[in-house]
Amino acid sequence: MKPKINLSIVFAAMLAAALMLVQPSSAQSAPRRIEVTAKRFDFTPGDITVKKGEAVVLVLTSADVPHGIRFKELGVEVKAGKGKTSEVTFTPSKTGTFVGHCSVFCGSGHGSMKLTLHVVE
Repeated sequence: MKPKINLSIVFAAMLAAALMLVQPSSAQSAPRRIEVTAKRFDFTPGDITVKKGEAVVLVLTSADVPHGIRFKELGVEVKAGKGKTSEVTFTPSKTGTFVGHCSVFCGSGHGSMKLTLHVVE
């Protein structure tokens, strides 16, 4: 009977140690928030750098008329009405330089409204 008790204690200790290894480490950090202001015919900031695989919340605020931003190659788009703020969360899965364009017609300079996103390792 004594060997069964010892074996049970060893098994319980091994199980406890295994569970400690499986426990998730500290919670993942919150996604990085990047605030962008859109106004005719400019995005501020106009250049952003993020890390591949890191979650990002892109917060778009329109200062004058409705605007949007679309990174076609990344499948990311967000639109904000006049004086409004909207956001989109995404995680870049590839590195490179991507040019986002205003996705809501906002006047004669609409075509020149761009935001450059650099995704690095």
